[in-house]
Amino acid sequence: MELTGTGSATALSGVKLAILGAGNMGQAILAGALRAGVPASNISVTTADDGAKPRLESKFGVNVAESNAEAVADADVVVVAVKPYQVAEVLSEVAPFLSRNSVVVSVAVGIDLATLQREAALAGFVPHFVRAMPNTPAMVGQGITAFSPSDLVTDQQLELAKAIFEGSGRVIVVPEKYQPAVGAISGSGPAYVAYFIDALIEAGVHQGLPRDVATALAVGTFEGSAAMLRETGDHPAVAREKVTSPGGTTAAALAELDNSGVRAAIIRAVAAAIRRTKEIATEG
Repeated sequence: MELTGTGSATALSGVKLAILGAGNMGQAILAGALRAGVPASNISVTTADDGAKPRLESKFGVNVAESNAEAVADADVVVVAVKPYQVAEVLSEVAPFLSRNSVVVSVAVGIDLATLQREAALAGFVPHFVRAMPNTPAMVGQGITAFSPSDLVTDQQLELAKAIFEGSGRVIVVPEKYQPAVGAISGSGPAYVAYFIDALIEAGVHQGLPRDVATALAVGTFEGSAAMLRETGDHPAVAREKVTSPGGTTAAALAELDNSGVRAAIIRAVAAAIRRTKEIATEG
């Protein structure tokens, strides 16, 4: 491995990456790693779908390994992107073949660092783990990923993993205790946003707008509003007030949302997602 600099300046040309589970999220992380500068020739992936192998090789130019153990050989960073119930089996399979200096990033929902370390220890080795929660906008390089590293992870390993994931969007580091809330907000969040956009589109169609026009208006408004909040740093309440004139149309609309309990429903929805995260962690 050759690593110089930090963040976006990190040189990743010598980094070897393994992605175990090239499903939708695995492919999003793969595309981001390529954007970040990891050569396709240095990336090995695995998939349980035999039919996907030629597509992965053709689309990304990476090596599709025959086994997880083969994929992780000499890898500097290993991304575990399988389903939560598959994590224990995968860790047991690969632990004996991991480099002592490799960092393992798990994106499995609900699987905490203690569980990851315990499962790996059963195979005789505890790697340097990072628990991560990416989201689906990573597919277009606009995701956000929350990292929670174990105590064994060095600063250099963390910067290396961050540099790879920054190809898929932004990366933040949070204490692990926040991961359930992270998953409920940013992990599930794209579905909430899509739900609200879909409702706006239907409202527009109901009012006589052509569907393509309503779609362009709703999607464009979300894109612009998010960009404005990011660029200005304004609190969302400030941005809302800039649009809301006393006694005006927006005030009437917001009053209807409040009367319908939309804000409270969103808070309950996030709490429900957190409860489900905890349930998934206990399911075999």
